Amino acid sequence: MKKRLLAVLMGCVMVIGLAGCGGGTSTGTETETSADTETAADAETSGDPIKVALVYSGFLGDKSFNDLAHDGAMRAKEDFGIEVQELESGEAADWEANFVAMADAGYDLVIGVSTQFQDIMEKHCPNYPDTKFALIDGVSDAGDNVVSTLFAQNEGSFLTGAAAAMFTTHTEIEGVNEEKIIGWVGGMDIPVLHDYFVGFEQGAKYIDPDIQILQSFAGNFTDALKGKELATAQINQGADVIANVANITGIGAMEAASELGVYAIGVDTNQDSLYPGHIITSMQKKVDNCTYQIIESVVNGTFEGGTSTYFNLANEGVDVTDFSVIKEALGDQFPQEIVDKVAELREQIINGEIVVDYYEGYGDPANQ
Repeated sequence: MKKRLLAVLMGCVMVIGLAGCGGGTSTGTETETSADTETAADAETSGDPIKVALVYSGFLGDKSFNDLAHDGAMRAKEDFGIEVQELESGEAADWEANFVAMADAGYDLVIGVSTQFQDIMEKHCPNYPDTKFALIDGVSDAGDNVVSTLFAQNEGSFLTGAAAAMFTTHTEIEGVNEEKIIGWVGGMDIPVLHDYFVGFEQGAKYIDPDIQILQSFAGNFTDALKGKELATAQINQGADVIANVANITGIGAMEAASELGVYAIGVDTNQDSLYPGHIITSMQKKVDNCTYQIIESVVNGTFEGGTSTYFNLANEGVDVTDFSVIKEALGDQFPQEIVDKVAELREQIINGEIVVDYYEGYGDPANQ
């Protein structure tokens, strides 16, 4: 079953991509869900549900960032009776057209789901002063009708880097070799992913300054075969733990680790059970809660444009999973000191004893 996941995912991507080539106002794939009920506030005003559009720089079904945003929107739909439409595309040329199409369509709130929409929003949001906009995973200066959200992925990645550096020393575990080499596979070569890597590298070297970290970028988030190829190359160079920050591309990286008998680290959502016994932990980025809170602010009339919200370890906006899946798989072989040390490092970051570096080109999120 595990080995078939890659083929299934790729098939889904092909189907979605073909759907996106159809007609209509958008070149991306549209997924629309209408609300069955209205909120009390809506009923007292226009009687129409609030309309929310999510525009993705990729596809749903990534078991990661995009699926989290979708989950948050669906939870808001259930709670508030909103109407939701989603546009998906893996092609950069579509993202701007999809975003403008939703703004033109008169949605109350249009959400750009990823930092890839930052420039697009700064270009177009001023043209729609009566529309509310939100950028997830970046800061936009597009105007007072835009809210921005940032995540301290560097903090969460510090913890996964530390876990990887500790795990690679346990040669009594099958698949862990004598080399102190770990790997990291990213999607697109963009600042936010470098911020992930800066934290990962710092965490690993905090444990072992001499550890070697292999880094690769796939150039996209939608090519699982490319992710598998890059991870395989790193494993062949001696890496026995591969971290992924690559959405669907990362599924391939984790599949390579599973098939070749080594280990991986998931990202954004809890990916520990995708390949049980081969995923050590996942760095969680609470995009679902972020999306829900943005929509809730529009429903409640508390939306404050021109502001940004920062999600970090301290407010549980990022974290790592609890290692329970790998602990169950390895049994008594699992090194409990990894869990204990990660918990200690988490507290040291929260209380300021450890200051995690950030990628200079990304800027200091805390000061945005």
